[in-house]
Amino acid sequence: MKTKTQAPAGRATRKRVAADGGAAARRAGAQRAEGTQGAQSAAGAAAAGADPAQAFGAAFGGLWKSMSGLSLPMERMSALQGDYLKSASDLWNQSLAAAVHSGAGATNGQAPVADRRFAGEEWLKNPAAAFNAQLYLLNARTLMQMAEAVEGDAKTKARIRFAVQQWIDAASPSNYLAFNPEALAKAVATQGESIAQGMQHLLEDVQKGHVSQTDESVFEVGRNVATTGGAVVFENELFQLIEYKPLTAKVHERPMLFVPPCINKYYILDLQPENSVVRYTVEQGHRLFVVSWRNPDESLKDRTWDDYIELGPLTAIRTVQAITGAETINTLGFCVGGTILATALAVLAARGQHPAASVTLLTTLLDFADTGILDIFVDEASVQLREMTIGAGAPNGPGLLKGKELATTFSFLRPNDLVWNYVVGNYLKGETPPPFDLLYWNGDSTNLPGPMYCWYLRHMYLQNELKIPGRLTVCGEKVDLGKIKAPVFIYASREDHIVPWEAAYRSVPLMAGGAGGGKGGAGNAVTFVLGASGHIAGVINPPAKGKRSHWLNEQLPAAAAAWFQGAKEQPGSWWPVWTRWLAAKAGKSVPAPRGFGSREHKFIEPAPGRYVKAKA
Repeated sequence: MKTKTQAPAGRATRKRVAADGGAAARRAGAQRAEGTQGAQSAAGAAAAGADPAQAFGAAFGGLWKSMSGLSLPMERMSALQGDYLKSASDLWNQSLAAAVHSGAGATNGQAPVADRRFAGEEWLKNPAAAFNAQLYLLNARTLMQMAEAVEGDAKTKARIRFAVQQWIDAASPSNYLAFNPEALAKAVATQGESIAQGMQHLLEDVQKGHVSQTDESVFEVGRNVATTGGAVVFENELFQLIEYKPLTAKVHERPMLFVPPCINKYYILDLQPENSVVRYTVEQGHRLFVVSWRNPDESLKDRTWDDYIELGPLTAIRTVQAITGAETINTLGFCVGGTILATALAVLAARGQHPAASVTLLTTLLDFADTGILDIFVDEASVQLREMTIGAGAPNGPGLLKGKELATTFSFLRPNDLVWNYVVGNYLKGETPPPFDLLYWNGDSTNLPGPMYCWYLRHMYLQNELKIPGRLTVCGEKVDLGKIKAPVFIYASREDHIVPWEAAYRSVPLMAGGAGGGKGGAGNAVTFVLGASGHIAGVINPPAKGKRSHWLNEQLPAAAAAWFQGAKEQPGSWWPVWTRWLAAKAGKSVPAPRGFGSREHKFIEPAPGRYVKAKA
């Protein structure tokens, strides 16, 4: 964030533009280029008649030097240079023409910019700001073209693209007070009050340790999020088991268990009544139990993956069976919760036990061959570093992976939406972000025990061993997903950047349990459904909203692309498809229980319980 002393320079620039037309626009462009990034100096120099090669080199020499051990074909570099200089000259001429005809209208003849960061009227009214926005976009496009042209292995190229995109997003002129005409106009209109309020927001966020994405004062767990009625009926050091109060006179005789991700808190499945997966499931007549993971503190820093399987879903399954008297239960796992659930069921299968009448996996990875953007963070060196610092063999003992670190990493996977958008609104404009339950949950981070996290990184993300029968030993058993005996419902989201839908589709043969798989195979019946939107928004899509769509195809070919080619798009939520599938596995209707738990597992406290309220 630029300092407050730079604001007068921005106002002076606007006055010069109004007074001196094209010449002022040229000076403002040069000042803007100097004040933000070296890349933008190239276009100003080229338009002023400087040597083109020198101008291009000044812009992108830093990136070129950073590509040690890689190569960029010179013919491609020359083509990019020619395209860049032509585009920069055209942009300069257009900017001069717009400045000369500044009296033509409120927007000075400037065409609107498609990028929403620069779409406001203040950007169009200010010739210097409009030029800088267009110049920035030109530089951004050229930098990404250079990153795409680099010759190297796929992972290195992906890392370069990611790093360049991060730099590009951070360098946007909209992110800096002196160069954001909307923020400057608001500062003038409010007589500086917006800047003062922005500084107050900044100080508050420094104390919180994260950029606020919503008005966190509006929400409270148990008051207006995670409000579905229920009770904690069991707890151990890793989780509380919540049983939900029936909302129907009769319930299905076979109970349901949800295993949410331990990387986040369970109430993503129970935000508010109108978008709660938990409430919706209870309304369909299911007797529902949900695992609420504890937010680990120092006392749990040495817990392992085996601990999370044994003390987590294995214990939860036994407890639900004991409370309800049911031999088999329906199960659901979400994200890494699905990975944990599948691992636990494979452990039980190795012991000759098959407690799951059905398995639902939501945006879950079992085959980690394609982990999307997260792959750039995982290699042997990075995993070893984690193992040496927070893993079981760390010299100073195990540690915790801090929740804030995870939250920051995930936010910077989409920096314009989840970081810089709020930097501009919160700090430059002094605005309080609107209340949004999903973003409140997103900011409610959780820690993870180092040994558990390191094992997960190495054996899942790095070595991709869960899919190999018998390769992993968990809780003393050889893990083979193919031995799980239960019909399976797999859901993926088409725009998911955490679990690419094609990667989720790779779970089909693993869970089919027999040659051929799918409905026509010798093993488990598998249903695959693809929903629109991303990792969270695709899952949390209640039917009443009438939003988005989903794709269905009963055939399960080997390739995800072939499945999609034969799929039919259906309007609205995928939830009713799952409801119909699940009802056939839930058994007959019986009178709903009048109380919670059982004689052995009694009421402990009202839902949502203590564990979910603990802050990282």
